[in-house]
Amino acid sequence: MTESLSQQILFENAAVFEAMVNHRFVEDIKADRLTKSVFERYLVFEGAFVDTAISIFAFATAKAVVIEHKRWLIGVLDALANHQIAYFEKTFAVRGIDPSAYDADRPEVAAFRDGMLAIARDGGFLDTVVAMFAAEWMYWTWCKVASLCTISDPLLKEWIDLHAAPEFEAQAIWLRNVLDKAGETLDAAERTRLSGIFGRAQQLEIDFHDAPYL
Repeated sequence: MTESLSQQILFENAAVFEAMVNHRFVEDIKADRLTKSVFERYLVFEGAFVDTAISIFAFATAKAVVIEHKRWLIGVLDALANHQIAYFEKTFAVRGIDPSAYDADRPEVAAFRDGMLAIARDGGFLDTVVAMFAAEWMYWTWCKVASLCTISDPLLKEWIDLHAAPEFEAQAIWLRNVLDKAGETLDAAERTRLSGIFGRAQQLEIDFHDAPYL
């Protein structure tokens, strides 16, 4: 039996995926040693990207052909705008963080933002799906482990739990299932091309998670 597209993608990109889910940022959270300054820089960078993710999923919604895909993606847009953005608004207020005091255009952060947006803007529906599968499967993979660890900072704990929750798991699995269904009729060249997008997105994630330490 031919392996599914997601299996192929994860196998071909195992090294870069493992590098991300074992990133210093991840290990510091699991060991409860992430510093306040690194976390707050990450919050600003990630908060800005979540805003970009609304545009990314809007492109996917516009390019989707199947109405069930459109309906699901509209739900994703609602979650991003009304739940994840709300988390950052609350957290910035509680911690007294002024996002304008941080350089959210530093190269690693800008490359991630612009690179992911370009995939969605310039590519087809599946290009966006595979790029966001790279991001969300990665987050779900390490956050479900980190959620079992002791995390002293309640706002950091909330962020981790958000990505280990059943709703986020369902989103990661939905992306995987869309890829696997499409993969049944894709030729080898297209499967390889999509796998390359996954790898590129994962490397952008690694560089992005380096940025709070720089």
